[in-house]
Amino acid sequence: MLNITMIGCGAIGIGALELLEKDPDLRVDAVVVPAESQELIRQRLASFEHPPTVLTELPADARPDLLVECAGHRAIEQHVLPALARGIPCLVVSVGALSEYGLAERLEAAAREGGTRIELLPGAIGGIDALSAAKVGGLESVLYTGRKPAGAWKGTPAEQACDLDNLAEATVIFKGSAREAALLYPKNANVAATLSLAGLGLDRTEVQLIADPHSSENVHQVEARGAFGGFELTLRGKPLAANPKTSALTVYSVVRALGNHAHAISI
Repeated sequence: MLNITMIGCGAIGIGALELLEKDPDLRVDAVVVPAESQELIRQRLASFEHPPTVLTELPADARPDLLVECAGHRAIEQHVLPALARGIPCLVVSVGALSEYGLAERLEAAAREGGTRIELLPGAIGGIDALSAAKVGGLESVLYTGRKPAGAWKGTPAEQACDLDNLAEATVIFKGSAREAALLYPKNANVAATLSLAGLGLDRTEVQLIADPHSSENVHQVEARGAFGGFELTLRGKPLAANPKTSALTVYSVVRALGNHAHAISI
């Protein structure tokens, strides 16, 4: 059985924990959350058959088999970097954090120092294996279009681009590079960062983001061209009820990745 520590226990973390309770090969022993959230998280976990221990930081002597980050960009700096340096393998959901200049290199250096590795999870998007393979053969262009309900863009720079409450039709709220998208929309643009890291990089991957008042889904479209040929992918993901900025598929991506580490056969 793999012993796992989870960083963060919001909508993604709780959703993953609920599914992982059914897996005999995996156990989340501890969750790390800010001090001000501890009591609330303990209450939310009280109904679990094996509730994880709630901590504010990973103890210096802790050596979980895996550490999985579900907490947001700041957790990369605070928790993932030191864990890698201590030799703890890490799975990361907040891939958009790697749009910060130099962070990917720092994570790689920490993993090398600790003799371990970091795994970036695909989250809400599919086709990452095909895109990575296409890169080997020669990738020429990648365009990602993210379309979400208007309300999913609240609390972002989109509020300055348009009146989200009174949109009559789908509106492009951003065009630019994946690096710019991830920096401006860190809670909505992990997909753009993931695609770019698998493909042409943050500065050459094109992104457009759309607020659609008629949509009830998070729609991800990818167009890739190169020496391999080309592909188009459209994925319609239902948002998490607890957080409309996040696709439910992100939760399933975490569970799948952990299962691949624990089960006899992975795919």
